[in-house]
Amino acid sequence: MTADEELSDQDWAVWRDFMTMSAQLSRELDRRLQRDAGISHADYSVLLMLQQADDHQVRTGELAELLAWEKSRVSHQVARMEARDLVVRTECPTDGRGTWISPTAEGRRVLLGAMRNHNRTIRELFFDVLREEQRAAIGDASIHVLDKLSPEACAIAEENGIPTSRTTATV
Repeated sequence: MTADEELSDQDWAVWRDFMTMSAQLSRELDRRLQRDAGISHADYSVLLMLQQADDHQVRTGELAELLAWEKSRVSHQVARMEARDLVVRTECPTDGRGTWISPTAEGRRVLLGAMRNHNRTIRELFFDVLREEQRAAIGDASIHVLDKLSPEACAIAEENGIPTSRTTATV
């Protein structure tokens, strides 16, 4: 391994802390969603993306890109949610192979019921412990990393009217 490929002890510490924080935050958000609203974090993520999209619908492939999931995971998740009347799939009229995913009335009701406690939990566990400059730095860093990893996801979010740090910073 060359010196350019090595990470310093400080870099490793930052990386480990970031990964541990991310995993523990996700676990606690999921635990509280299950307890408070009876849905998983995956259910919530799908419903939120659909709610935030301009027409409250997103194509399956775009949803996979937005959530950074494999298409098969989206298909399985949507099938489970469809069986619980949270979402509905409809064929895209302009593309016979495309499928739109939309929330049902029940899906919107469940999401709205979950949002208040979930938003409070996000504020309590994340935003309340950060200073304003830390929030700005995380937002800026997220944009740069996402642009490197998946510019397609950024473009899809913008095309569907889904807010990102980039779009809310210019408003």
